[in-house]
Amino acid sequence: MLRDARNRALGRAGERRIVVHERSSLAAAGRGDLADRVRWVSDQNGGGAGYDIASFEADGRPRLIEVKTTNGWERTPFHISRNELAVAEERRRDWCLVRLWNFARQPRAFELRPPLEVHVSLMPTSFQASFNA
Repeated sequence: MLRDARNRALGRAGERRIVVHERSSLAAAGRGDLADRVRWVSDQNGGGAGYDIASFEADGRPRLIEVKTTNGWERTPFHISRNELAVAEERRRDWCLVRLWNFARQPRAFELRPPLEVHVSLMPTSFQASFNA
């Protein structure tokens, strides 16, 4: 339970950092109008959208960002939900995964675009159990 709380706090801190980065990048590109419209979806609406942040490319196209943060190195495994994968596939042009790593010491980041299978191996790690009829 304590570990889950720490992981949630780490995830929120990473998302917060990316929201700030998105807003400042858009403002630096002369798109203050778009910077003001960046939304931290997972904070405002909770999880379930399939992405954490609704932002924009400098040309105004949507940019849906799923943030995955760890304190480990860049290849530390991370969890991704079935819904996040579905949205990545459905909104392939707009969706991206920002991978933040080494967060507690010297944060680094890189971006992955769908299809994710090109970049990572996806392994099921949990199952839903339903009662028999």
